[in-house]
Amino acid sequence: MSTETLVACEGLARTYGSGATATVALHDATCAVHAGEQIAITGPSGSGKSTLLHLMAGLDEPTVGHIGWPAIGTRDALRPGPVAMVFQGPSLLPALSVGENVALPLQLEGMGEARARARAEAALVALDLDELADKLPEEISGGQAQRVAVARVLAGSPRLILADEPTGQLDRLNADAVVDVLLHAAASHGAALVIATHDSRVAERIATRWTVADGRLTTTQGMLR
Repeated sequence: MSTETLVACEGLARTYGSGATATVALHDATCAVHAGEQIAITGPSGSGKSTLLHLMAGLDEPTVGHIGWPAIGTRDALRPGPVAMVFQGPSLLPALSVGENVALPLQLEGMGEARARARAEAALVALDLDELADKLPEEISGGQAQRVAVARVLAGSPRLILADEPTGQLDRLNADAVVDVLLHAAASHGAALVIATHDSRVAERIATRWTVADGRLTTTQGMLR
């Protein structure tokens, strides 16, 4: 595993609202993710896991503290490609085919249509989803849709994959399949993977485990059994 630091967080805090209605979602979080690492962040719903991932992805900014991406660059350099996020729901656009959904983020960032479609096709083939390329989201299962969301991420060749409760809406069989895809995809692409989950079965498959409780992060090492 490389010692390159993909994201480094120092004393992060995130507060939503102000005055008497202010909610502190994250307190004084300090951590780093290095190239090739696989990390599970556990904790109950509302504990601050999603807030931390959104900060790491550059989708939100801390109220206090500093976050940087030393081996990647500035926040503007995070997308498309280097840092990608898989959400709890696949968020596929219903009017577009699977292949078009996977290619769309690349095209929105200025990649030519032919190249974006080729990258999308390669990502679908890598996850054995190429037979779904011409189907609409309504024609595939929830588990397939979430795997397509992973393919959409991989099409950008990310160095850091952040997955926020990616199995939260799936049954056990489909959840296991999505975790299989994430672990294999990260390993085969040499990407770091951080999964936020409240599912202990998912966390047990990942060697490094962090915990967030009441907005406070604890980083620990755990060994796979």
